[in-house]
Amino acid sequence: DLEDILGYTLGVAITGSEDLGTSLIITEGYGRIPMGSRSFELLQQHNGKFTSVNGATQIRAGVIRPEIVVPLSGYDYLESGSEKYTATGISPGSLVRVIRAPYFGDIGTVVSLPPELKQMESETMVRVAEVEIEGETLVIPRANLEMVETQ
Repeated sequence: DLEDILGYTLGVAITGSEDLGTSLIITEGYGRIPMGSRSFELLQQHNGKFTSVNGATQIRAGVIRPEIVVPLSGYDYLESGSEKYTATGISPGSLVRVIRAPYFGDIGTVVSLPPELKQMESETMVRVAEVEIEGETLVIPRANLEMVETQ
């Protein structure tokens, strides 16, 4: 039980600053949901390298996600084909992760962002993104997506 490990009840505030000596980041691969192949491949690519882990987490307003930082040498950076990173919103070509069922945890690439509202199964009208996941183009509410940063 987490309370036994920490010695106190963990609330809903920002977590991750507890002094435990070990950090554990649980990805989307938890319980019956398998770890996303893109996440697995990225971590596997850097297996054995020095990393830093920031376990800070907040699930309410102003979401904060834990992060794994892998410093790249100049050679690694050039080999990865990375270019200078500039923060932008979701746009065609963005790598995104679905954060709601039925595609929870799946990672894909945004194909387009239709400007018109689309009626969903729940009869709500929402802005959507067309996202390619494993060769199939799916229509997903934009609110159900988060950007995946690999830079």
